[in-house]
Amino acid sequence: MIPIKPVASLPPATPATPATHSQAATAFLRPGALHLTALPPLSLYVHFPWCVRKCPYCDFNSHEAKNGFPEEEYLAALRSDLEQALPLIWGRKIYTIFIGGGTPSLMSAAGLDRLMSDIRSLLPLDGAAEITMEANPGTFETEKFRSYRASGINRLSIGIQSFDARHLQALGRIHDDGEARRAVEIAHAHFDNFNLDLMYALPSQTLDEARRDVSTAIAFAPPHLSLYHLTLEPNTYFAKFPPAVPDDDASAEMQDMIADATTHAGYGHYEVSAYARPGRQARHNLNYWQFGDYLGIGAGAHSKISFPHRVIRQMRYKQPKAYLDAVREGRPVQEEFEVGRDDLGFEFMLNALRLEDGFEVNLFAERTGLALNAIEKPLNEAEAKGLLYRDHRLIRPTELGKRFLNDLQQLFLDDAG
Repeated sequence: MIPIKPVASLPPATPATPATHSQAATAFLRPGALHLTALPPLSLYVHFPWCVRKCPYCDFNSHEAKNGFPEEEYLAALRSDLEQALPLIWGRKIYTIFIGGGTPSLMSAAGLDRLMSDIRSLLPLDGAAEITMEANPGTFETEKFRSYRASGINRLSIGIQSFDARHLQALGRIHDDGEARRAVEIAHAHFDNFNLDLMYALPSQTLDEARRDVSTAIAFAPPHLSLYHLTLEPNTYFAKFPPAVPDDDASAEMQDMIADATTHAGYGHYEVSAYARPGRQARHNLNYWQFGDYLGIGAGAHSKISFPHRVIRQMRYKQPKAYLDAVREGRPVQEEFEVGRDDLGFEFMLNALRLEDGFEVNLFAERTGLALNAIEKPLNEAEAKGLLYRDHRLIRPTELGKRFLNDLQQLFLDDAG
């Protein structure tokens, strides 16, 4: 991944009172360098930072709940965090919600119901809002998931990763292959919309084993599939003690197999790692990739919020205890900065170029407040190298551009630098 660098820093976050938050919102509404004719759709992300056991490949903000976790205290903090953020988004409707982690399905049924009630009481939700919750097979209980559905969750994202017992063990997952299958069966019984997360290029995985995983997943007929190449991320156990993984040629064969299998089964490949039945694309993730807005609450959650004349980013305190302490003091935001004009083009392209079909030309101006000629130089360079196709209506990566996506994105970072 290419990092997004903070620029044009605002003053450090200060202890907040309701008045302070209103003042901050007023400050963000002052005249600035941009002019957005309309604000983009707004999503809500809620982070749950605990899991049963940290997986060796995981670089997410997750912490082992060795002695349980303070559910009531954390839920109260989430409500307070959301209340303090409201002045930044007054009057804006929420179109999608994503509850991620960690393992949100560790929450009790009563806890999840409280969270959803708090969200509904504080935010105007679109009548057709997509509300997704991440879940891991080792935490599946039929009654609890029936309650989750009754509380308003209408989409699950299930972290299967593999249906092979040996590979699940190598990945440090807490579930086995039988629990993986049972989880999908429970999801089918209570949800008509769900995603299965799988990984490939696993330690010592063969092409046939990867094919069996994909075939097993497709046989369950999920509306959506996410198929990720295992990467050895910095600051993980796998980065420190790298396992033997398939080489580039073997990984490429697996990618080709996935493309063939999903196409044959009727799934559209609409983003780098995402495949969906018609009309079942992940709306929350699409909002990210189309440079929409999102408010993130919870430990380590990130936000991107647009105003008529500027775009800001925020990050909450990452460690759960630090986050809880900060919320009590009325200052959950650890970092806050305004995205500079020179970086907006790169940030937009970093996301939008992940879309297989690209984006409509006018979306760039709508979401950044910039004219397209602000990125004319890297656009021309990418087109000359055969990495990008564009006409008066559409910009999209070519097949070569998809294969060398990092190189394509780097052109826009170099231009911003």
